[in-house]
Amino acid sequence: MDNIIAIAAVILYATSIATIIPGLVQHIGIRAKTVFISAALALLFHAWLLSDLILEGSGQNLSILNVASLISFIISVVMSVAMLKTRIWFLLPVVYSFSAINLAVATFVPNTFITHLEHNPELLLHISLALFSYSTLSIGALYAIQLAWLDHKLKSKKALTINPNLPPLMMVERQLFKIILIGTALLTLTLATGFVFVQDMFAQGKAHKAILSFIAWVIYSVLLWGHYQKGWRGTRVTWFAIAGATLLTLAYFGSRFVKEIILT
Repeated sequence: MDNIIAIAAVILYATSIATIIPGLVQHIGIRAKTVFISAALALLFHAWLLSDLILEGSGQNLSILNVASLISFIISVVMSVAMLKTRIWFLLPVVYSFSAINLAVATFVPNTFITHLEHNPELLLHISLALFSYSTLSIGALYAIQLAWLDHKLKSKKALTINPNLPPLMMVERQLFKIILIGTALLTLTLATGFVFVQDMFAQGKAHKAILSFIAWVIYSVLLWGHYQKGWRGTRVTWFAIAGATLLTLAYFGSRFVKEIILT
């Protein structure tokens, strides 16, 4: 049954992508209703499958593949809601592709890492904040890439050929810094709850998570300070956002990828 649900979700994600791409390539209108309905159904199946994959009888299966699929789901939900208000067509094919791939891999490549968060609500809070901060700042990295691409188009004097399905540059920049501000606040809470509730936070095999996450927090804090106090824009902003997201990816997935995927 899970395999059928996964295949259905992948097909629905692919339908949304196939509806968006012609509009981006040919500069024609995009059928937003078709995209939204397909994505909503895909997310419904995705949530259904995640509940089966993660909520096992003996605990919670927070394997790296399940966590990656959960993060993809969170990002896709946020971006699908944002679709109703802003023109984010450039980003949706990337987001939905990752969701489809992560969901398929989590389903067809069994992976187990059982936890018992029902007995440790403080750890559940910490993990939830970590998931939402990483998801938010990953969205920020995607916005930064879109901002850099739009900026390149304008500087290369191709403003007249910019697709009408794409958002204005200044709107993307405003949204980017709102996202990074929210993500940094969540990351601050993640680090704070980690220091308070995770007793072995700096134990062997775990210290790199705290260190890399703190370095990422410094990078995002400097970026926000530079933008609001010094007026930073352009390429510098993109590199800071990507660097922060990369460090968080290494912090959250680095060692577990080696342990659960490479060494198994």
